[in-house]
Amino acid sequence: MSEQRLRDPARLREYLVDWLRQVQSQSAVDGFIFGLSGGIDSAVVCGLAAEAVGAEHCLALVLPVESHAEDARLASDVADRFGVRAITVELARPFRSLVEALADSRGRGARPGEVAGTPAQDAGHTSPAEALALANVKPRLRMLALYYYANLLRYLVLGTGNRDEIAVGYFTKHGDGAADAFPLADLVKAEVRALARELGVPEAVIERPPSAGLWPGQTDEAELGFSYDQLDRYLLEGGSGDEGVDAAIRHRQDQARHKLSPPPAARPE
Repeated sequence: MSEQRLRDPARLREYLVDWLRQVQSQSAVDGFIFGLSGGIDSAVVCGLAAEAVGAEHCLALVLPVESHAEDARLASDVADRFGVRAITVELARPFRSLVEALADSRGRGARPGEVAGTPAQDAGHTSPAEALALANVKPRLRMLALYYYANLLRYLVLGTGNRDEIAVGYFTKHGDGAADAFPLADLVKAEVRALARELGVPEAVIERPPSAGLWPGQTDEAELGFSYDQLDRYLLEGGSGDEGVDAAIRHRQDQARHKLSPPPAARPE
């Protein structure tokens, strides 16, 4: 991928800080709230928000749901780096309670071990569709917590999705895909990395393999089936250099179209 196609991180920083100030002014809110995951995207959003409106007008939520302890430690490091107040809301217990309630009622909507026609995989009767549906409960619970505090404080929720994730629908609908503003939506992953260094995000966060933290050992690139560098190149140059990867990207884009458009609304005459 040509470095010439990547925008200057200092200019991106200046633009996005000003853009966030405009968003706050036009929305007449008191500040911004966002989730801190210990990953690079949320760290960059934290740094931009703190610079734009002042750390005292930002709140970071650390929202573990059966998460790795490293997530919370790195999230705390990021909050300290930018002087932003962070609150930890442990969501494991409500997650398990909701999962149990859903399991108790599941038989009314689908046979045990079968969701949307997908056969059970093991003795635990967990199908791929069921496993994904349960994993997606986590980001939806996190967004619930974010909007609870946003309502209390008159803050806007900042999303952390970047151009790569949005292009292939790599987000949970009404979970991390729900927010009031997306400062990174036009930045490919390489630009996010460069901006992280420009802002002074801790190196351990920048170098950490990207992960949504949906299950132990999960990484973005393993789940996607291609690297962010390949996806960056596809988006910036029209191809990744590997036709098989290009086909996989196009398939994900086709599958995600329902995530990228407003819900259809009937208009009877």
